[in-house]
Amino acid sequence: MKKYFYCILALMPITSFAQNFQGIAVYESKTSFNFDDAETETEGDALPPEINAQIQEQLKKAFEKTYILKFDKSTSVYKEEEKLNKPSGDGTVMVSVSFNGGGTLFKNLKDQTSLTETEIFGKEFLVTNKLDKLEWKMTGDTKKIGNYTCFKATAVVKAKQNDEGDKAITLTSAPPRDMTITAWYTPDIPIGNGPGDYWGLPGLILEVNDGQTTLLCSKITLNPKEKFEIKAPKKGSKVTREEFDKIMEEKSNEMMEMNDVGPDRPGTTTTTRTIRIGG
Repeated sequence: MKKYFYCILALMPITSFAQNFQGIAVYESKTSFNFDDAETETEGDALPPEINAQIQEQLKKAFEKTYILKFDKSTSVYKEEEKLNKPSGDGTVMVSVSFNGGGTLFKNLKDQTSLTETEIFGKEFLVTNKLDKLEWKMTGDTKKIGNYTCFKATAVVKAKQNDEGDKAITLTSAPPRDMTITAWYTPDIPIGNGPGDYWGLPGLILEVNDGQTTLLCSKITLNPKEKFEIKAPKKGSKVTREEFDKIMEEKSNEMMEMNDVGPDRPGTTTTTRTIRIGG
């Protein structure tokens, strides 16, 4: 009888944790670039090494972002922390970065769906999508992230076929070629969620890498004093992911055509480096 009673006590904290749990996780992103995969257009002389270094530095800063994930046992809201942008340089070097999506991402793990509330080119959209269920493979490797013991898992994401053969750098959409995703999750927080579209592991994902971009959790607050409600976004024209991708492609082509219009200033060299973000 005593053994049975102790078993109930042992299970109570886990049950309570799953039913009433809330948390906030902060993630920092860092991205590396392989310019062999990027589209480069240069008018005039070849791209000087110092200009190439300047572009890489600008891109590095542009992709150093902070994201906030608010979650409970089955739903979450994921959003970039807003920061003031610094003024650009004199315009001699232009780095064009095309984002496919972004905004506020709502995930429902029960029905495996997501909603993304985003504004592109002055218009608001509400993008509906099914969550991709990755086939995670456990490796048995462990490491510490902060105070949490994390376990390693990997999955292969199949490439999307793009009509124009565009390259993509992304953590929330399918990459341009088969890519191995590496995630580190902690069973200490038994919530199958994580940053971006990532989910499906027996613990919160604290780090994930797609070969170019790493998202690393820098802070976790469990059961904060100020409770919050996770609500699905509602603003914007409702479209599917496929419809939104088509809109983005059309708008991106329009912007590229507009950037090609107009003469350069005398004595300048125009260099355009285009990185496509998303499918």
